[in-house]
Amino acid sequence: MASNPIDSKLYGQLYTTDEMKEVFSDESLLQKWLDSWVSLAEAEESLKVIPEGISKQIKEKADYSLFDMDVISNGIIDTTHPLIVQIREFEKLLSPEAGGYIHWGATTQDIMDTAVVLQIKSAQDILEKQIHDFLRLLLKLAEKYKDVVMPGRTHGQHALPVTLGYKIAIWADEIGEHLTRLNEGKKRYLLGSFGGAAGTLASLGEIGFDVRRKYCENLGLYEPLVTWHVQRSGFAEFSNIVAMISSTLGKIANEIINLQRSEIGEIEEGHVDGQIGSSTMPHKRNPMICEYVVGLTRLVQRNATLGLDAMVQEHERDMTFWTTEWSYIPQICIYTSSQVDKMHKILSNMIVHEDKMERNLYLLKGLIVSENLMLELGKYIGRQKAHDVIYDISMEAFEKDEKLLNIALKNNTITQHMSEDEVTKHLEPYSYIGLSEPFIKKVQERWTDITF
Repeated sequence: MASNPIDSKLYGQLYTTDEMKEVFSDESLLQKWLDSWVSLAEAEESLKVIPEGISKQIKEKADYSLFDMDVISNGIIDTTHPLIVQIREFEKLLSPEAGGYIHWGATTQDIMDTAVVLQIKSAQDILEKQIHDFLRLLLKLAEKYKDVVMPGRTHGQHALPVTLGYKIAIWADEIGEHLTRLNEGKKRYLLGSFGGAAGTLASLGEIGFDVRRKYCENLGLYEPLVTWHVQRSGFAEFSNIVAMISSTLGKIANEIINLQRSEIGEIEEGHVDGQIGSSTMPHKRNPMICEYVVGLTRLVQRNATLGLDAMVQEHERDMTFWTTEWSYIPQICIYTSSQVDKMHKILSNMIVHEDKMERNLYLLKGLIVSENLMLELGKYIGRQKAHDVIYDISMEAFEKDEKLLNIALKNNTITQHMSEDEVTKHLEPYSYIGLSEPFIKKVQERWTDITF
């Protein structure tokens, strides 16, 4: 029986992807505990901290399938300790000698933190691949729609013309920067954890640094400068990068929701026969997948703030916030992976209504390019005076619902300096898209074939 949407047979596909869900499964977590113990034993054996041959015995039994999940679960409840029952069960599979060297010199948080980092490492690999693929799609779409002119909007109102390709290029650049953040953050949060009881490595003495270095190398993790039991800034950074990725995806989805409004109708998320928008209104074509994505963004954003809360730690160990990481980190990774998957499908199948974009360009009857006319007039009478003149005729055109061209040609200040052809030219939306295409080119040059 599932009580969480992630594990729900009814709603699960709205919240997760199978690949990311597997990373944070119980089986995966248990295996990463075992992997951590194996790596520790190998490091210690190579430095003669434990007898020769012990690590081989530990590695041979370090398979999650050899353990009874119910026994471990019940043991955690009975002992109130998150790891001791696992150590005991592991010992039962080994010879008395080998069993006695499991967890040698470590503390519970070392193994559990390292396991979470290993999960994050796997999750990041998945996210990076998904985001790389999504970035390539965005770049392709930016190129495809580089000449498709549409109204640009600020404060929810028509501003100046832009191209759809330019809009998508902005999304692509933002996604590309997130990839950079993930790559640069690795050395700060993909850290092995090994410090012993209070983080001082007192259990191993001077050889502790060498053991820690080998331990991290064996796991493919970075070695920290100092024990990070109560230094949770790495997880906070990772969580906020994931939240930023989620927020960008939510922004793109929300933009499509707005552009799909009946009154605008410029973009649709895609529709297939049989897709239902409403249980009572048969005509509805709702952007429901986009709405799911925006909803997931809210979940990720709220959960990710726990990473900042967890930075406030007490003394050398504080479990009050440590436990939140076992919950919120899986959730934000799972939700964000689902978002990337959904947005990739949405943008691969989105419907672009170029005719409605053209219709909307002329909706305000020339007002969308009032700036163009103002700047041209400003060459003759100064920018501020030109602003006042164009402001007055714009308000008149708006109130009378007339073409700005007609009002402009009645204004003596304008006609004194500009011909009718010049005024007409400067009120043509397609002539005022600025550097939309060069901006797209710059984004393409920056992110095409990017590798880290």
